[in-house]
Amino acid sequence: MSEFPPKDAAAIDQAEAAPPRPLAGACVLIVHPAWHSCGSHQVFVSQAAAYRALGARVVTLALADSPGSVAGSGAQKAYDAATRDLLADRRFYSGMPLGRVARPSFLGAAQAWLHGDFARILVESARLAPIPDGLEEEERIDLVHCNHFFCMPAAVEIRRRRGAPIVADTHDLQARQYALRNERGWTLPPAARFDDMLAVELAELARADALIHLNDEEAASFRMLLPQNRHELIYPAVAPTPAGCGGGDLILVASANYANYLSVEWLLEEVMPRAGDVEIRILGNIDREARARAPALARRFERFFLGRVDDLGAAYASARAVLLPTTQGHGISIKTIEAMSCGAPLVATPHAFRGMRLDPASLGNVTLASDAASFAAALRRAQAAASGADEDRAAAPTRRAYEAHFSFPAYRDALWRLAACVMPARASI
Repeated sequence: MSEFPPKDAAAIDQAEAAPPRPLAGACVLIVHPAWHSCGSHQVFVSQAAAYRALGARVVTLALADSPGSVAGSGAQKAYDAATRDLLADRRFYSGMPLGRVARPSFLGAAQAWLHGDFARILVESARLAPIPDGLEEEERIDLVHCNHFFCMPAAVEIRRRRGAPIVADTHDLQARQYALRNERGWTLPPAARFDDMLAVELAELARADALIHLNDEEAASFRMLLPQNRHELIYPAVAPTPAGCGGGDLILVASANYANYLSVEWLLEEVMPRAGDVEIRILGNIDREARARAPALARRFERFFLGRVDDLGAAYASARAVLLPTTQGHGISIKTIEAMSCGAPLVATPHAFRGMRLDPASLGNVTLASDAASFAAALRRAQAAASGADEDRAAAPTRRAYEAHFSFPAYRDALWRLAACVMPARASI
């Protein structure tokens, strides 16, 4: 299998026997949140690589979701440093200037946010972020690929100026995630209603010319909620991690979101006290979330948290096993796909495989555990298991399942078919 994403533009053009550049001469703008070290970022990377493999010029616009994180700020520099794997012909960054905080529309959204209405404040923050001047210099923008409903204000403004159609990647039904956060009761009463946040989400997505969904459940939900829109189910392509020989630590990889925090909290509070002397390593910026939400718990298990690592591929390659203690979250799990690709043994809850058309119980290197006691027992067995250099993880059942369902060529071709439908006058079919 060729490396994905390829390291340079020339390699992208030749990746995985791409069709003969059907989007040559076209320009695709990818609009996305300014996020890194998370599953969504890997989807953005896949999009850029796929469109370039199809011959298009690719431009990206990263939108910060906090006021004051504007172009040229320290926030942009940190973001750029953490996302060198996002390869594009030109990259832009924008965010809402602090001077716009006093605008009545934002003050109203901020008041709603105090009651837990994340949908409204994220949409308003994107609406108040300026479109970078450099985007006006682009000779043409033929397609806007927008990620997450709250980036739609920027996508719609660009469509107004340039006439390009919009395809929107939904990345799950986000109102469910916001309602989950609010269950902890941190908001001012009354807490924002799920139906109200969903209404904001649907109003933005309804403005797209076509919607892309990443898993079966998500696609079914949006087809019912927005029957007038065009819908496409396109599984994400996730860059394969190296299939190493193991022998190292039991690892868990998680970014800082609330659903991930709840899963890690369950692992530390319910599983580890039953696991004896098992040692694990928790990679990713979930350590910040844990310290903020449960400082005593984080201190108790401080030795397990490694934070963000520069070479995640090496961590997967050397892992004795990868842990997926997933108890919360909706939509497909990019981290599960990533873990499958490395071929290491997996210890997982059934929920880790949500939204996938495969039976994890049929994969020989997966141990499923649905409760704390069985998960702890699986950890003890995984730590005791031998793992040597003669292990062929490139042929492991999870690696083969990854290649069958989440390959780059399948993703690239699916995007091309959708692009040909929404921009037929401009695509050189």
